[in-house]
Amino acid sequence: MLYREAGQFKTSYAADQQIFPIRQDRIGIAIVLVLAFVAVPLFAKFVPDTGQYLLSAIFIPFLIFSLAALGLNILTGYAGQLSLGTAAFMAVGAFAAYNFVLRVPGIPLLVAFIAAGLCAAAVGILFGLPSLRIKGFYLAVATLAAQFFVVWTLVRFPWFSNHSSSGVITAQKMVILGYEFDSPIEKYMLTLAIVAIMAVAVKNMVRGTVGRAWMAVRDMDVAAEVIGIRLMYTKLLAFAVSSFYCGVAGALYAYAYLGTVEPEAFTLDLSFRILFMIIIGGVGSVLGSFLGAAFIVVLPIVLNVFVHGLNGLLQSTVQWSLPGSITSNLELIVFGGLIIFFLIVEPHGLARLWQIGKEKLRLWPFPH
Repeated sequence: MLYREAGQFKTSYAADQQIFPIRQDRIGIAIVLVLAFVAVPLFAKFVPDTGQYLLSAIFIPFLIFSLAALGLNILTGYAGQLSLGTAAFMAVGAFAAYNFVLRVPGIPLLVAFIAAGLCAAAVGILFGLPSLRIKGFYLAVATLAAQFFVVWTLVRFPWFSNHSSSGVITAQKMVILGYEFDSPIEKYMLTLAIVAIMAVAVKNMVRGTVGRAWMAVRDMDVAAEVIGIRLMYTKLLAFAVSSFYCGVAGALYAYAYLGTVEPEAFTLDLSFRILFMIIIGGVGSVLGSFLGAAFIVVLPIVLNVFVHGLNGLLQSTVQWSLPGSITSNLELIVFGGLIIFFLIVEPHGLARLWQIGKEKLRLWPFPH
């Protein structure tokens, strides 16, 4: 009875086609936005020690990885093109934003982020050309070349790092309209605003003609071509939009999170982490990108706190503690076990579990 459409009548096409047509969904999204934009910053302001740590170590990387997962979900979840080069496109975005701010005097920071995303989109189109001939795991290997080629290029040509001897770049200060975003709260608010706007853009995009073309190519590209969908345009557009999102995420990764980055920070391991995010969260789901990012980013920290708390409890009660070998590996064991558990229980990801829960609420308290 808490999640019923009964009595919610639509009197126009615009009302029927809105992003959240059910009132409960609109209320839920409004609550989440109020918590994110108001409650979290207020908590960080009044509890500065804990709040600023949470913003810097959890919320900001969670939002950045959610944006990168959104980009990969566009390509893999909606367009059906498997990619293992997400970290490479993030590296392009990070270094491109750095060079735009460095070499273009007076360029606005947001314009530099957009330009960095466009550079990543161009690289994505270049490495997306093999998708016109190959697909599946063969395409994954082709995109894997982007991972190694981009990192090699950034290391081999010192111009990209402003001739730094170590290849490390230090992101410039984030200044927008004369206002400097230097505190964790300000960086969090800027990152949250960018991620929220781009997430709404993805939600609208996949509901329109472009999204339907992507899903048609994903389901059966031969049938999509028969009904008039241009495969080359559709696939390359998916690579471009996906790489643009990853490029902006890379720029935020350098400016709002790390501050100092090097090409080796964007390794294949990072690409796999983002791939795991969409697999666990839900392939082809905007919500799944956020749930998967929360699972990958937040859960290890929770497990770390739990293991150390358990160790302290054992020491205070029974004067015994877990061996160091178990303590150091218990987090990885539990984390891997939970991944396997979720994939077995619901292969379609955490977003599908949320969808099943909403369907149950529609029928509750009736059994059918």
